[in-house]
Amino acid sequence: MAMTVRMPAELDAQLGELAAQRHTSKHALLIEAADRFVREEVTTTQAVSIALGVADRYAELITKLEDA
Repeated sequence: MAMTVRMPAELDAQLGELAAQRHTSKHALLIEAADRFVREEVTTTQAVSIALGVADRYAELITKLEDA
């Protein structure tokens, strides 16, 4: 899917420098960054879901520990 990305000039320059250092394109770096972001967001969502489940499951114990 084609897409246009508008970014501040400074960020574009930094991206260009990094691409040159890594001998790759800015496009490849943006794909990598987007992929990392999506994976991290999914992981964060899963972690929050697990934490909420643990908190719910052990709510009574947690309350007892808080009162101790």
